[in-house]
Amino acid sequence: MKKIILLAMTAVTLQSCIYGNDDDVIIDPGVEPFSNYEAIILDRPTFEASVSLDDPKAITDSGKIYVLEGLLFVGEKNEGFHIFDNADPTNPIPLGFINAPGATDLAIKNEVYYINQAVDLISVVYNKDASSLVVTKRIRDVFPPKLSPEGFFFNTTADSVVVDYQLIN
Repeated sequence: MKKIILLAMTAVTLQSCIYGNDDDVIIDPGVEPFSNYEAIILDRPTFEASVSLDDPKAITDSGKIYVLEGLLFVGEKNEGFHIFDNADPTNPIPLGFINAPGATDLAIKNEVYYINQAVDLISVVYNKDASSLVVTKRIRDVFPPKLSPEGFFFNTTADSVVVDYQLIN
């Protein structure tokens, strides 16, 4: 009897996972929804050529923070990653900025940096001493397209990528 009651309670509890509520919005995939944001779109060649190591710049919209082997990485949402020399954590020294439009996350393994750049996964090698960055591999369309802050998907062509959204004034 206890098993039947437990099974019934589980079924009732999980019912909310199966059925949506009235707040769910269903959007016809062929119809562009009205949004308060417009997509920032790059054509595929520009997008793929956009990854670079630039001079340090001010942090304006920080994201995730990573520390590895004396380096500090601070994400700049949908733009790239700030690199700091973190030998003295009380005084990090800016070294550069990995420009990667659409980037939101970074993982590091064996001195290879894996970046999700909008829909692509790229691997880069950063050389602190030579102040260089080389894209070693790009795998296209690993991640789903970016949604607007309101949760809308904007259609693009196969030769373009949404890297961010900006508020329409």
